[in-house]
Amino acid sequence: MIKKVDHIGIAVKSLENTLPFYTDVLNLPLLAIEVVDSQKVKVAFLQAGQTKIELLEPTSEESTIAKFIEKRGEGIHHVALGVDSIEERITEMKEKGIRMIDEQSRLGAGGAHIAFMHPKSASGVLYELCEKKGMKG
Repeated sequence: MIKKVDHIGIAVKSLENTLPFYTDVLNLPLLAIEVVDSQKVKVAFLQAGQTKIELLEPTSEESTIAKFIEKRGEGIHHVALGVDSIEERITEMKEKGIRMIDEQSRLGAGGAHIAFMHPKSASGVLYELCEKKGMKG
């Protein structure tokens, strides 16, 4: 069911201030920067071996990332699990008693289809199911 840890999402106040740590100190390659208007976030993708790091900067005070930073500060926001057949995985999670934030997949950064599990169903961890339809990686 789970193919891999696709990426780790990290909430940051500023990509401009945060990126040098990842690119200059950790020497991780910057793959792309993208604005996802529907989620009010600017995303930087970095390659860390077989897994990506996704830095998430809010573009609005109403974004879930802005609210997360206000409540908890910068840091790990979610762990994304790479899956095939995301709609089937959502159904399977619900059948196993997992509360889903997203009852259906939606379009996320990088063109991936995503759905979040509620952290109350996963010992306080926000997990994202992530299917990259027709995409490598």
